[in-house]
Amino acid sequence: MAKKKARTPEESSWDRASVALLERACAIEMETAFERADSITPCPIGADGLCCKNCSMGPCRLVGKTDRGVCGATIATVAARNFARAVTVGAASHSDHGRDMAYTLLEAAEGHAPDYGVRDPYKLMEVADFLDVPTKDEEGERRPINDIARDVALAALGEFGKVRGEFYYRKRAPAKRQEIWESLGITPRNIDREIVDLLHRTHIGNDQDAEHILDQTLRCALGDGWGGSMLGTDISDILFGTPAPVRSQANLGVLSEDKVNIIIHGHEPTLSEMIVAAAMDPEMIEYAKSKGAKGIQMSGICCTANETVMRQGVPLAGNFLQQELAILTGAVEAMVVDVQCIMQGIVPLADKFHTEVITTSRKVKITGATHIEFDESKALEIAKQIVRRAIDLFPKRGETHIPEDHNPLVPGFSHEYIDYALGGLYRGSLRPLNDAIMAGRIRGVVANIGCNNARVRHDELFHHVVTEFLKNDILVVETGCGAIASAKQGFMTPEAALEVAGPGLREVCETVGMPPVLHMGSCVDNSRILTVLAQMATEGGLGEDICDIPAVGMAPEWMSEKALSIATYCVASGAYVILGGSDGPVSGSEEVLRLMTEGWEEKVGGRLEFVEEAEEIVRRSIEHIDKKRAALGLPEYDASKWGRSGDRRMPDLLEIPFEERIEAVYGLAGK
Repeated sequence: MAKKKARTPEESSWDRASVALLERACAIEMETAFERADSITPCPIGADGLCCKNCSMGPCRLVGKTDRGVCGATIATVAARNFARAVTVGAASHSDHGRDMAYTLLEAAEGHAPDYGVRDPYKLMEVADFLDVPTKDEEGERRPINDIARDVALAALGEFGKVRGEFYYRKRAPAKRQEIWESLGITPRNIDREIVDLLHRTHIGNDQDAEHILDQTLRCALGDGWGGSMLGTDISDILFGTPAPVRSQANLGVLSEDKVNIIIHGHEPTLSEMIVAAAMDPEMIEYAKSKGAKGIQMSGICCTANETVMRQGVPLAGNFLQQELAILTGAVEAMVVDVQCIMQGIVPLADKFHTEVITTSRKVKITGATHIEFDESKALEIAKQIVRRAIDLFPKRGETHIPEDHNPLVPGFSHEYIDYALGGLYRGSLRPLNDAIMAGRIRGVVANIGCNNARVRHDELFHHVVTEFLKNDILVVETGCGAIASAKQGFMTPEAALEVAGPGLREVCETVGMPPVLHMGSCVDNSRILTVLAQMATEGGLGEDICDIPAVGMAPEWMSEKALSIATYCVASGAYVILGGSDGPVSGSEEVLRLMTEGWEEKVGGRLEFVEEAEEIVRRSIEHIDKKRAALGLPEYDASKWGRSGDRRMPDLLEIPFEERIEAVYGLAGK
């Protein structure tokens, strides 16, 4: 077999900073995920979902004339089981994040984690209402904050294993959506039960009907999206503050030549918030100066980056595929990681430099990395220990190669802030957004989320689809590594609307002062998008349910099991979802593909499609948005109606003397 052709740096990534460092990797013969992707050919049987290894009679490869495994399992059963298992792992990962946040809140409320506390009492009260936790005592007085926080934490933890009763957060969905779940029997009973139930079904000799397996897959994913993930987002806001817009910078150019560079990478803000606090401590800054540095530069990779940029303005160093490239700059003293999306390849790469990789979670160790286990009861103390270790490495820094590339961004668009920005302090509402869609200024909404995948050109799909959507007056909301891609491309400032948005979307962005692409947080914060869609549906004018809204969800460069869980709970919520970059993990079964498209659309109003090409992703998305507009009786999209209000001329006109300005506008000078 001929050796697979390796891609050039330009073929591997669309991002200029990444290309520069990939060129450096080639020059010094350092291995990265991009090189490994080129050298390893993916198994076509497994990629199509046609390999079953659920017992030791296998693995059974269902190809050619082989259409059943040793046990008799069919192609459809095997493909459905494989997909279900992936969704289960994704749901477990995000939901376990939510559980950890609830435990941190409990520890803080009971005084066992003194470095944490309730930073947003208003969000605490809102969540208490959702969880049926009383906020007033028998005399009608407000209960102590820590007592409410303790009961909220206990109620949240109860959602993971409650014995009886209904899933609390179901009531955050539109009433019609709740009825659909109830009629299909897919309302989650509790988060952990649905995960265990689905894993049990996929054991040999259990559930052998593809449709039945996929029904429980929907239920399991709903426990993630409307359960573990939503609780994780809510409790993060309670502990660390609900995000609002801040200014920051994105891409590897944020690293500093003369400061100690600490990168936080992973997903849980309990660690990263403390590292940020420790790095801002005057004692730590003075210690850094004593080692020859001018200070400490914090930056983030992956969803930890999104958590800290939303609340603290900590710069984004990059997304998933840039974690190795950050180390290749030679400028990173420490990469501090917790859970999820951490490549084992960063450790042997760091060994070639002065960089120390520090694992901190009791759930994650990497061979060769330094392990300093994080303990919430001593959070700030441990964070300072980590920061001090990073500072001690600064004098060992050698030659550095920091790209110049970085772009400004304005993140922090929580659903609460979007309510406020559109409706005002006293009447927060999504009414103006609904009205803009109904009028046609905004054609529709795309939630563009997900990972990077080393088998497709890094960031290219994100860049292409977002550019096309903005040109077509489609508002884009983003989380995760997709959000970081758009931040690096300069799409996340209000000024970007003047350059890249269509005339209708530009008018809305100018009026509100918002970017045309809204950064809504980390991958667990896709629950914020669910909340916005639910509020849009109940606001009126765009139907009664999420499936009525002219909206599409997508992950153009997805790679993780979490992405499959997110896609599935969005479909179960009524959304049309596209996963890009390949023809998908169930492409070997026509029956399963039909169940996920036509079958799920008939049952829950949403469908899941796997589309490889960027142009086709855009075409299908716009076609779906226009179809939903027509079903609602909204006017056909017409870009020529917008962009003639004159506001684009105002900055220039304000420089003209008053009489000349009047003449320029009205032709009335001298009258």
